[in-house]
Amino acid sequence: MFSKPKSDEPASGTKPATSGAAPAKPATSLPSSAPKPKPAPSIISSDLTIKGNITTSGDVQVEGTIEGDIRAHLLTVGEGATVKGEVIADDVVVNGRVVGRLRGLKVRLTATARVEGDIIHKTIAIESGAHFEGTVQRQDDPLSTKSSKPDV
Repeated sequence: MFSKPKSDEPASGTKPATSGAAPAKPATSLPSSAPKPKPAPSIISSDLTIKGNITTSGDVQVEGTIEGDIRAHLLTVGEGATVKGEVIADDVVVNGRVVGRLRGLKVRLTATARVEGDIIHKTIAIESGAHFEGTVQRQDDPLSTKSSKPDV
């Protein structure tokens, strides 16, 4: 009833291959719902000084010096790092020095942090030993560019 063609004979109804090309491989494609890998954080090394603004939708780890504003998803300021400018990020972890306004949904000042400027946040944690000069204000949307003063 069913018969398997011999290896040197083509199957009935098919033509033998005339070229020496290898058989085509099936196309492979990733499903469209596959999650994209999270990119590595951008690292500003300790020997690097940047004068200018930084904007990213990703994560930034500063170990050097930034003289300008930073906007990121997660900003980590290393112990030996200095940021002079406004910081706007979803999550901010300060181990080093920030001189300027800090705006974040979650702000954390570790014991080695030195912040000189106002902090506008949704949630904040300040560890014992952190140095902070400025005002602290809670807002439901601290990342908005609207006026940071509440209506009276």
